[in-house]
Amino acid sequence: MLRFILGKLGDLVPTLIGISILSFVLVRFVPGDPVMLLLGERGADPAVYAQMKKDMGLDLPVWRQYINFATDAAQGDLGTSIISKRPVVKEFFDRFPATLELGVVALLFAIIIGIPLGIIAAVKRNSFYDYFLMGGSLLGYSMPIFWWGLVLILIFSVQLGWTPVSGRMSVMFYIEPWTGFMLIDTLTSEVRELDGLAPFWSALSHLILPAVAMGTIPLAVIARMTRSSMLEVLGEDYIRTAKAKGLSRYRTVAVHALRNALIPIVTIVGLMFGSIITGAILTETIFSWPGIGRWLVASINARDYPVIQGGVLFIATMIVIINVLVDLAYAVVNPKMRG
Repeated sequence: MLRFILGKLGDLVPTLIGISILSFVLVRFVPGDPVMLLLGERGADPAVYAQMKKDMGLDLPVWRQYINFATDAAQGDLGTSIISKRPVVKEFFDRFPATLELGVVALLFAIIIGIPLGIIAAVKRNSFYDYFLMGGSLLGYSMPIFWWGLVLILIFSVQLGWTPVSGRMSVMFYIEPWTGFMLIDTLTSEVRELDGLAPFWSALSHLILPAVAMGTIPLAVIARMTRSSMLEVLGEDYIRTAKAKGLSRYRTVAVHALRNALIPIVTIVGLMFGSIITGAILTETIFSWPGIGRWLVASINARDYPVIQGGVLFIATMIVIINVLVDLAYAVVNPKMRG
């Protein structure tokens, strides 16, 4: 087991180095000059332009810029934003709670709905319910997030007026964040004494549509994986034995079958969390959600190299670590995976 863990941890370093190189190089293929964007495209003094480029370290060869970036990143310094003049690490952690809150709610939405749908499809195999649910999951998996998000806004915000279009909370309320998670911050005693539960319901209503948009694809994947895993387990001899003993259908499915089918389901749920974080880029842009996804899009438009490099490296690090933790958890419950 120790050898397996060390092997997985050893894969982290080259993976992160490769990601840092790709993010560093690809961002420089984006058209536009960050210095010209700051100075304005008309009448920029060549001397001022050259000095600003030198101050930002952009006058050095690309390979030298990368060495400086990698050296600083290894020490926990991802540079300073060209636009805001704030440390990239500080900006990231100011916005990360919003993305994490949205991602957790989206994943809970996918799990709570996806697993029961997969169970029903497996139990009702080759029936109308099976075809309908799996067809729906295929449709959900195929829908682009940006299109699905706009459809949700058009139906539930514009036509029905049930939910807000953007943001995390109504401008009627001001919450001093202490955790960064609005659903938690709005339930503190000080807030409840002033406004009751109104801020909480406002934060929840703002969260519904982006969470549904972000969680639809993971829901479809979880539902299909649950069906596949349940079908495999339902064909085992011990399930037939349980039925032969006269156990109720509910007990046979919910206790015996589901418990043994959960291992691959838990694995795919862990992997889905990484895809949810990457899906935040489109979702947060559509719903004006102030998280790291929207932050990265704004930085790309502004050619803010340090933010793009640092943000991509942060997100990639989280996804890689989540994948490693999922592999380790799977190896604990399934010794065959240890090699």
